[in-house]
Amino acid sequence: MTSEHMTLNDPHFPEVLAPVGDFERLTYAVNYGADAVYCGTSSLSLRTRADMDNNDLIKTIEYAHSIGKRVHVTLNIFAWDDKYEEIIEMAKILNDVKPDAIIAADGGVIETLKQYAPNVPIHVSTQANIVSLHDANFWYKNGAKRVIMAREINKEQLKYIMENKPENLEVEMFGHGSICFAFSGRCFLSDFMCGRSANLGDCAQSCRWSYNLYAEEKNNPGQLYPIEESEYGTSIFSSKDLCLIKEIPEIINMGIDSLKIEGRLKTEYYIASVINVYRNAIDDYMKDPQNYDYKKYMDEIEKVKTREFTTFYFNDRKNKDIQDLSGRQYNDKYEFGGKILKYENEKSTIEIKNKLIVGDTIEIIIPNKLQPETFKIEKLWDYETGEEIDSVSPGVKGQKVFMKLPIKCEEGWILRRKKLSKGTPLFDK
Repeated sequence: MTSEHMTLNDPHFPEVLAPVGDFERLTYAVNYGADAVYCGTSSLSLRTRADMDNNDLIKTIEYAHSIGKRVHVTLNIFAWDDKYEEIIEMAKILNDVKPDAIIAADGGVIETLKQYAPNVPIHVSTQANIVSLHDANFWYKNGAKRVIMAREINKEQLKYIMENKPENLEVEMFGHGSICFAFSGRCFLSDFMCGRSANLGDCAQSCRWSYNLYAEEKNNPGQLYPIEESEYGTSIFSSKDLCLIKEIPEIINMGIDSLKIEGRLKTEYYIASVINVYRNAIDDYMKDPQNYDYKKYMDEIEKVKTREFTTFYFNDRKNKDIQDLSGRQYNDKYEFGGKILKYENEKSTIEIKNKLIVGDTIEIIIPNKLQPETFKIEKLWDYETGEEIDSVSPGVKGQKVFMKLPIKCEEGWILRRKKLSKGTPLFDK
């Protein structure tokens, strides 16, 4: 499966840059339209819990290059001196396997990369908090091929930078995904609360927790009054998720080189769903800019979101609609149904991800097509016995079931399950 879309040789055509936490998620990212992916080193990026050891990293780079895709490797920790021996060894490995870029933020790390990985271009991470033309020029003069802008700047600032930057300096920006509570992710909350440093790749996401808050009237010490958003407490540090699908025309027209999707710890379902939407949105706008209608893309994005959305500061630096006090982190309408492992006319093999029941409404997410194929499950068969069954639950990792699919499908396509509302019958009467 390959993505059939316009090439980056078209003027102002932004690269769609997808997150991958392991080799399997790479295949889903590129199948659903990513031009490039970014992934971490085993212990030197800001997502060390992503499952990517050195062998997987090399495999990822080799496979991506074999199908004409690019790989950007993150080495963006803020390093103590005792980390530099490991950094030097990793730089030598990367210099040999030649990813398309190394993403770094620490000035000392970048100087080390220039010495030990001179064959690999450097992209300066959003963690470097680049918010001005002066800052971008500084990194360009110090060897950067690309700068990844801080999320905190707005579109007017971006336009100014695009109009005045060195011609050969590329600019990347985040278009979708989680937003750190701290300035461009430079956070110490996780380290302070549980000894896990976000700046060394081990964030516990303490900003997503719910907290119990109390008010105390100063003349009545000890008399505490709870302040609650709900019975579960208040998520005072939790940000809404960034979504700039409506702003795609402005992003393209200002000439941004790369649009980045956040989420190296996200599932293949999330990656496929989001990348597919942004791929279609960009391609559609480039083909017919006058009739771009963001609503149809937003309808699909809504199916996979787990928090409310915000445009953050892109449209307005004074925007206050950025916090998600509810702490909600789930989608109450849709969920990951499964993955197609093998298609056959009568009984296709499906790896299930949530409980499936005969009568469920399922959507097949098709690469290069915005609208999914919707159908109801008519029959299920037990994978081991071949007996017809009414439902199946994911009891073990990789559990499979046979299912009849309504159209010809390919290995690796994703199934989305529509959750039943309370009182909704499985079949229409």
